[in-house]
Amino acid sequence: MTGSRRVTAVRTAGGLSLRLDVRAVLVGLLLLALALAAGIALIGSGDYPMTPGEVLAALTGGGNPGQEFIVHDLRLPRVLVGLLVGAAFGISGAVFQTVSRNPLGSPDVLGFAQGSSVGALVVIVYLHGEPFAVAAGAVVGGVATGVAIFLLAWKRGIQGYRFVLVGIGANAMLYALVLYLLTKANIVEATRATTWMTGTLNGRDWDQVGPLTAVCAVLIPLLLLYGRPLRMLEMGDDAAFALGVRVDRLRVIVLLAAVLLVASGTAAAGPISFVALTAPQLARRLTRSPGPNLLPSALMGAVLLVAADFASQRLFGADQLPVGVLTGVLGGGYLLWLLAVERKAGRI
Repeated sequence: MTGSRRVTAVRTAGGLSLRLDVRAVLVGLLLLALALAAGIALIGSGDYPMTPGEVLAALTGGGNPGQEFIVHDLRLPRVLVGLLVGAAFGISGAVFQTVSRNPLGSPDVLGFAQGSSVGALVVIVYLHGEPFAVAAGAVVGGVATGVAIFLLAWKRGIQGYRFVLVGIGANAMLYALVLYLLTKANIVEATRATTWMTGTLNGRDWDQVGPLTAVCAVLIPLLLLYGRPLRMLEMGDDAAFALGVRVDRLRVIVLLAAVLLVASGTAAAGPISFVALTAPQLARRLTRSPGPNLLPSALMGAVLLVAADFASQRLFGADQLPVGVLTGVLGGGYLLWLLAVERKAGRI
């Protein structure tokens, strides 16, 4: 026992010894159960409500044809996109906050979401692209923004507050560019762009599920492999280097993976605000464990996004309020609270 945390040593068949944080494992299992429960509840909500039993029956092939059509063709893709986007945002937020060693180091605060918005708007306004082209534009815009912020913030390494300040400045400039692009759009393009920029899971289908699943299946395990070096990085560059971590190489790999996850999630559902900011913080408070808490952050992000989408449907009616509006309101309040805490602690 260490304080309120219980750590257990586990020896594998190959003779390797692993440290297992029991509380973190239990929190992870709880978040996984909550994500699945929220997903089932979301599938059962809408103009044609279904009980959890009916949802499970339809998922396993035991429902009537109408229920199976509603579940498999209309609602399941929406839930899967919500879970994947939430997980992508959550784990990306944990990476950014760890690398910057700053709780404000979130993709939506640092301008990555705005970069994706610029890329998508260029495709909508000037190229009149279809949804796939818009998604590709969002990915390109997000990655280009990530590379630019990384290069501008680099000065013999990445210092946390410089990284945050460069990102906030980029966010302001990109937001101005978004407004300029909206002035160049006609009424149809402006409506389409505004709907996308709000962030919504409405109308998601299997076309978004496939590419997003592939990206998450590759990049999330990759980031999990770097969990231990990232934990060492929180102790500072010199300490991490002394422990054998190739600091610069680590930053490039994890930031590139995180940027690709953010850009892919934004391409699938739009720039949904504050999930990447709040999920890692809430996960760390629940696990009470040091380090980036990558897997709990991913699970927390999935829970937050699907639960917010479910709440928006139950409170305001099916598809009446985009989930990005609700997460923006709740996340904005959380950001104000976090700023007050950081100021009280003398860190800003």
